[in-house]
Amino acid sequence: MPLNPFMRVLKNTSTKPIFRLGQTHFQCHSRPPLQSYNVALYPRTPYWSFECNAPRTAQQLFDITPPSELKEYNHLLFQCSRNGQTKEALNLFVGICRSGIPLDSLTMSCILKVCASSFDGRVGRQVHCRCMKSGFEKIVSVGTALVDMYMKNGAVRDGGKVFDEMDERNVVSWTSVIAGYSWNGFNDYALELFCKMQFEGHIPNQFTVSAIIGALANEGAVEIGIQIHALVIKRGFETNSSVCNPLISLYSKSGMLRDARVIFDSMQDKNPVSWNSMISGYVTNGLDLEAFEIFHNMRLGGVNLTQMTFAIVIKSCAKLKKLVFIRLLHCRALKIGYMTEQSIITALMVAYGKCREMDGAFNLFSLMHGGQNVVSWTAMISGYLQNGGTEQAVSLFSQMRREGVRPNDFTYSAILTAQHTSYISQIHAEVIKTNYEKLSSVGTALLDAYVKVGNVNDAVKVFQLIEAKDVIAWSAMLAGYAKAGETEEAAKIFLQLTKEGIKPNEYTFSSIINACAAPTASVEQGKQFHACAIKTRLNDALCVSSALVTMYAKRGNIESAYEVFKRQGERDLVSWNSMISGYAQHGHAKKALEIFDEMKKQNLEMDAITFIGVITACTHAGLVEDGQNYINMMVNDHHIRPTTELYSCMVDLYGRAGILAKAMDVINGMPFPPCATVWRTLLSACRVHRNIELGKLASEKLIALEPQDSTAYVLLSNMYAAAGNWQERTKVRKLMEKRKVKKEAGCSWIEVKNKTYSFLAGDLFHPFSDHIYSKLAELNIRLKDAGYQPDTNCVSHDVEDEHKEAILSQHSERLAIAFGLIATPPEVPIQIVKNLRVCGDCHNFIKLTSLIEERYIIARDSNRFHHFKDGLCSCGDYW
Repeated sequence: MPLNPFMRVLKNTSTKPIFRLGQTHFQCHSRPPLQSYNVALYPRTPYWSFECNAPRTAQQLFDITPPSELKEYNHLLFQCSRNGQTKEALNLFVGICRSGIPLDSLTMSCILKVCASSFDGRVGRQVHCRCMKSGFEKIVSVGTALVDMYMKNGAVRDGGKVFDEMDERNVVSWTSVIAGYSWNGFNDYALELFCKMQFEGHIPNQFTVSAIIGALANEGAVEIGIQIHALVIKRGFETNSSVCNPLISLYSKSGMLRDARVIFDSMQDKNPVSWNSMISGYVTNGLDLEAFEIFHNMRLGGVNLTQMTFAIVIKSCAKLKKLVFIRLLHCRALKIGYMTEQSIITALMVAYGKCREMDGAFNLFSLMHGGQNVVSWTAMISGYLQNGGTEQAVSLFSQMRREGVRPNDFTYSAILTAQHTSYISQIHAEVIKTNYEKLSSVGTALLDAYVKVGNVNDAVKVFQLIEAKDVIAWSAMLAGYAKAGETEEAAKIFLQLTKEGIKPNEYTFSSIINACAAPTASVEQGKQFHACAIKTRLNDALCVSSALVTMYAKRGNIESAYEVFKRQGERDLVSWNSMISGYAQHGHAKKALEIFDEMKKQNLEMDAITFIGVITACTHAGLVEDGQNYINMMVNDHHIRPTTELYSCMVDLYGRAGILAKAMDVINGMPFPPCATVWRTLLSACRVHRNIELGKLASEKLIALEPQDSTAYVLLSNMYAAAGNWQERTKVRKLMEKRKVKKEAGCSWIEVKNKTYSFLAGDLFHPFSDHIYSKLAELNIRLKDAGYQPDTNCVSHDVEDEHKEAILSQHSERLAIAFGLIATPPEVPIQIVKNLRVCGDCHNFIKLTSLIEERYIIARDSNRFHHFKDGLCSCGDYW
């Protein structure tokens, strides 16, 4: 392979100086040259002195007359380096090599600085070879320049090796290697060398201190940073901007904004970096208004607004969704001339996206004229996904790949939120090909996508492949198990992450507490995780406290749910909705409506879930007129379009009250075809009010939509049985057999001493079955003495009344309650869960049992909670 011109010169220094500098083939990544400078090299060569409005290239200078001494070359090389003319500096160095003039350490130091600033490690290594041949690498200035060059090009090992082999080191050498380790993320090494430097008698200067504070800021090691701050004061650097700026960053990243502000206010010479650091500190800590105040003062002080300033302030505006300010900043950036910078354009695109102005974002994206990179593509894809534009996001992702732009981990993480089952599989295959599957960010996004489409098994496989699982990955897996209702697996994951030394955050606790809200979860387990959250001082985090409200409400402890709700310093929509829905499900309609009124007084935003809770409360209390008023408020005042679930609530409101004609009017007025839930709700109401004709219509509609769901068949057959129409009831049962539809067996659960016991109707497999049936027989005698008469209409079998009574006495909820009476002390409430609706006879049985046994009994069926105490139920016999 032929050598390029520069490599040939390095290998053969005897080449005669016959070349034009414009003929070299270097591509150096440097900033544009300065627009003007004034250089006077030497008085004895006036034709070399020049004053110009535009930079002259090295070729033009050589065309005038080539310098004859290395001193003149070095001076010109220094000028090119200082003015950012890296290409000219490299070409000039080639010229020096070809001229045959012996090089010195100054030449080598200067060209190595050029290689460092242009991030051209390939050329830097070639210069290093030349230094070794000439013996210059032992000179401290050259060695220091080599360390700096390698570190800035990411060759940390090579930079460290050069430093270790230096015979002589000065404070600049130490500063270069410390700063290099810090830039490359090896902050522990940087701190170790900082200590070693002082041990060997080298006194740090302001640049050394600046570098080590930057390393401490990256690590969040504020305790050590405070000690370094003391050294800063001792050395008299407390007013130096190069030291104060990283100190501001250190304290800001550690949440110590007051200390950061004291340093900022005490600075006499604030540069743009100082202002940007203070603004960034406020933004990072969520104090956006304070950030705007600093930005305003920066403008009043006439400080030049940098690209970083715009990027930070635009980000803050995006968080606050202040579209007017974003547009003002857009105009200002355009006026200053920053709209050619991709970082500013991308920041504006993200900001417009967060303000739902996707047309504005796309216009900026289009104006990049083919200069779009993976960051800008990802910003557009994310913007569309955040605003519900899944189709546009997928289309952009496909276009991005067609144009040869390779997606990165952020792109994959974004597009995986599209949540199409087939699309997830395709992206998964691509992620495997690009070897991103084991990366935590992509793996977490992938498992989260599988969880959201209900595929927990594949989510687990992805989770196991992630190499460096961070707390986000663990929390996502916990959330997946919570959504699937697999509480035991979620608990195992939580224990595993703590064993591996991962510190749970608020989202981890939120996920595990949500898992404990499942009907089959242990009652005590949620309390234990609540205690863990208190120990780690995360119980007051909004997502944790909201999850606690939901968990306690769903686990039957509505009093504890309200206690958590009261203590919340800040409440989100989830908190309010959970409290309203909780009271509604527990039959406390009045309290649910009081919470809603409090929410309304605070002018809080409401959504469809809020009104589902309110209407459910009215439904369970028979408040039909109030429910109708809330429906009107929802549509007319809050402009919320009824969803399928809301229509189902309306049908339930009228159906439970026996106003079946009104319920049918709601169904007939729906703007879309009624779903199975709506017909199931109507059918249930028809069974309660024994409207066989309408019930038959509802069952036919339900069977057409879900032919394998047993609900329609069972409810219809029960209606026929209650009406004594055994012939029709038999036809329905035969239809079930023909279609191989199986009725869901009634099952009840009770937790005793942290162990869950399940019971089926007529269950004989429990080790304490004899004691349970003996207790039931005793209860039946005592209840009959108290006036209890079994309601045999609740039995849908054509048998004698005595047999019907026997069937009723063996329902699963009675077995669970009898076991609870035997296995728990009198002061402990008995709490059971049933997968089906509690029948009317069992409801009466439990009411009287709570009276004669003087026990507090909580029963959760498929519809709601029933609190039995002193012979009464919280539902008021309206369920």
